[in-house]
Amino acid sequence: MVRYLAPLAILLVIGVFFYFGLQRNPNDVPSALIGKQIPTFSLPSVTDPQDLVTNEALAGHVSLVNVWGTWCVECRHEHGYLLELARTGVPIYGLNVRDDRAAANDWLARLGNPYVSSGFDPEGKAAIDWGVTGAPETFLIGSDGKILHKHISPLTAQVWQNDFLPLLREHCGPTDCPFLAAGGR
Repeated sequence: MVRYLAPLAILLVIGVFFYFGLQRNPNDVPSALIGKQIPTFSLPSVTDPQDLVTNEALAGHVSLVNVWGTWCVECRHEHGYLLELARTGVPIYGLNVRDDRAAANDWLARLGNPYVSSGFDPEGKAAIDWGVTGAPETFLIGSDGKILHKHISPLTAQVWQNDFLPLLREHCGPTDCPFLAAGGR
């Protein structure tokens, strides 16, 4: 009788893990960087290698950092929404990872450029410091330079409404997020 109970107990434990595992959102991956200062970085710009995109560009205002690549199908899906956000005044900085500069410039010329500036990270070294697991990923950065939120997968209107706006309303004053006062969704 005992020999039948052990496999049954193991099966029950596995079943409990599956049950709770299937209830979780696969895009909800905790980041060790939430609440911490953004990583220090200095990258050449995608559009002009002579210009540098640095962590200092993100200081003093709320912004988004969007990780993207021309090789990323889902990045193309979210691109239109990023353009909409940029038109409302949301400052978006890009981190172009493991890409070809000419392809990235062609992408921005054809599809539009939602970025204030976008750093070119062809080997993905800066992306490692950010804890990037793939693309697209979008980080919400507070005016104090701390990471408030990390979203894995395409940024959509629903994600913006449900995940980003509540945090913005909580952490923004009128000078930190002028795009909210101007109807920034």
